[in-house]
Amino acid sequence: MLNISLKIKYWPVVFVSLLFFNSVWAQQIKDTTKLLNFKYGSKGIELQTKDNKFLFQLQSRFQFRFSTPYDQDPVTFDDYNQDKQTAFKINRARLKVGGHAFEPWLKYYWEYELSQSNLLDFRIMIEKWDWLSFKVGQWKVEYTRERFISSGEQQMVDRSLINRAFTADRQQGVEVYGHLKGKGIADFNYWAAALTGTGRGNTKNDDNNLMYFGRAQWNFLGRQLDFEGGDLEFHEKPAAIIAFSGLTNRSGFTRFSQSGGGALEGFEDGAPGQYRTNQWNLESAFMFQGFSWQSEWHTKDIIDKLDNDKTTTMKGYYVQAGYFFHNAFNWWPENLEMAGRHATYRPDNNFRDNLQNESSLALNWFFKGHKNKLTTEVSHFSYQDKSLPLADGWRFRVQWDISL
Repeated sequence: MLNISLKIKYWPVVFVSLLFFNSVWAQQIKDTTKLLNFKYGSKGIELQTKDNKFLFQLQSRFQFRFSTPYDQDPVTFDDYNQDKQTAFKINRARLKVGGHAFEPWLKYYWEYELSQSNLLDFRIMIEKWDWLSFKVGQWKVEYTRERFISSGEQQMVDRSLINRAFTADRQQGVEVYGHLKGKGIADFNYWAAALTGTGRGNTKNDDNNLMYFGRAQWNFLGRQLDFEGGDLEFHEKPAAIIAFSGLTNRSGFTRFSQSGGGALEGFEDGAPGQYRTNQWNLESAFMFQGFSWQSEWHTKDIIDKLDNDKTTTMKGYYVQAGYFFHNAFNWWPENLEMAGRHATYRPDNNFRDNLQNESSLALNWFFKGHKNKLTTEVSHFSYQDKSLPLADGWRFRVQWDISL
């Protein structure tokens, strides 16, 4: 009875205490809402101060993929004779953090690949003026439109056959870039960077030679195009670009990927500074009323400095187009886009009959733009080498990409 009486005696104190702490908590929430805006936007969860001095954005992205009889693009003759390996996998799982700090023009961004434990991007951007901006950190070099477009904002399931040979991928360094907005056709963007040239995750060069990159883009209709696949914005006025990119590097690598530096077929893992790589890319893109087009034409010279400057010249191109046919036929679903791509890669221009080809057709169903979409794709590959029989094969893939 004594214990019961004590509990009864003190319950008013407990009740008053709970009311007090609840009121304090409520006041803290009220004070916080006076200082911060909280919402879910196009880049995920957003916390922003009322004075717009600070912005924090948090988003996750997942990519689920089914593929048969294989997933990766075949790059050698033996790849066409491999055993069938139907796969279902989480192809990408990303965590993205971005925003600005102290001033709206002092921006930051980092991105982490959860499935492979890789820090992909980390960079600080100073974007106070449209015509002159600066960037430092690690990011995908803007060398090709196809590679720079996020894997979650492409028209096809993944990038083309030629991406492996010609991309500069992610590098660490510094960059200056800007938008020179003139009247009419006098509208340009530019990028120029000095980079380590040793790929993602490498904080230093393997010799005294840096990678140097430049890109000039002419927005000849007076309107910019975002790095995004497909005309989801339904441009009422046509927008188009022509861009030229150049890159030079000396390192032990002949290719780059998310994994860092590597070697193309026919090249060994090189010694520091063994390969001088010079490459160029001519690019075009166009969007108008649901129709989109993009293309790239590449040339790449690899000079082996340890083999009497032996030079191998590679060439490749792709053309890609997509259309929302609902704009022409009422019976076509409004959220359905059809896209096609053809790519050709010549690994050594001295042997012009040696070719690799890819032709792909894709359907995209957009539940919520690129943030939630389902893509189906069928591709045909062929491998042509004068010393080998013609090899070819088909591949089917389905992919669901969702950002939360």
